[in-house]
Amino acid sequence: MLVKELYEISLRDEESFVAHCIYHLLMEGKISLEDEISKLDSVQVDHQKVAELIRKNVLGIHKVRIYSLKMNRKEFYFIFASGPEEAIQFFIEIFKQSPLNCHEYPLEFELERGKEFVNFREMRKDFERFPAIAGRFERVG
Repeated sequence: MLVKELYEISLRDEESFVAHCIYHLLMEGKISLEDEISKLDSVQVDHQKVAELIRKNVLGIHKVRIYSLKMNRKEFYFIFASGPEEAIQFFIEIFKQSPLNCHEYPLEFELERGKEFVNFREMRKDFERFPAIAGRFERVG
């Protein structure tokens, strides 16, 4: 695997530490995007510089997760948020009640939308602002 591929994956999956490490090594000229990832084992990372890059968030990574919040016995809402506290607060603001529970789902979880299957990672691209309601699910029976 090339550094370029790992970098793209780390950005897509919002793996801030890995992405900022690669960014730092690229800026220092210690690696190139065309290098094999095995080269990462032989280069020295300045952890203070990486920590500063992460603190400044130079790559603009804002991790967004998906949460299922239970409204009642049968009704659930999926909310994109940075953490469970933000998802719960958003739920309360919208529905004027506390959820019965809040569970994180993997972004790779697929569900049916119309005649196609889509995962939450793909659905997230439809939104510009977070938190946001991704959808509603009603249990039958």
